[in-house]
Amino acid sequence: MTPRTALLVIDVQQLLCNGTYACFDIDKVTARINGLSERARDAHVPVIFVQHEDEEGNGLRHGSAAWQLDHRLVAKPGDPRIRKTSPDSFHKTDLDALLRMLGIRHLVICGLQSDYCVDTTVRRALSSGYDVTLAEDAHSTIDDGALTAAQISAHHTRILRQLTSFGPAMSARPSAEIVFSRQEG
Repeated sequence: MTPRTALLVIDVQQLLCNGTYACFDIDKVTARINGLSERARDAHVPVIFVQHEDEEGNGLRHGSAAWQLDHRLVAKPGDPRIRKTSPDSFHKTDLDALLRMLGIRHLVICGLQSDYCVDTTVRRALSSGYDVTLAEDAHSTIDDGALTAAQISAHHTRILRQLTSFGPAMSARPSAEIVFSRQEG
């Protein structure tokens, strides 16, 4: 039997998609995420949105305009939302409990930022026993002064793809190649 799957969309929020902090190629990344979300919903696969928040004045104050999901992202009212305060989507959140309640054993992960929250969440998911598929063209970041955002994302995809020592299956694929098997109940 195929493990139950969920799509995890990390931090695709207004602050990281517009203006000064807009991640690289965000229009195409968001379109790919929307394609994944549509295919996931068609297969009855849960689409879970994670939103970062910080009270330290970086613009991601809970409920603020910058904290909201990006306006290009297709989210449905019934999609679960997880609030987090660290790069790890599992740390001090209800994500693991939600996934276990839903019987999820496999995560398809996409979102922002490749070198922070995506990387950390993939590693935590693997160490927590979840199989992971990284949507390699559906995550992004910003330039860091030494490397371009495209280089950073490619580097993290390459590194994450090689994380096999945790035990659970790890893969990275272009979003168009990710197929969701229909799930019941």
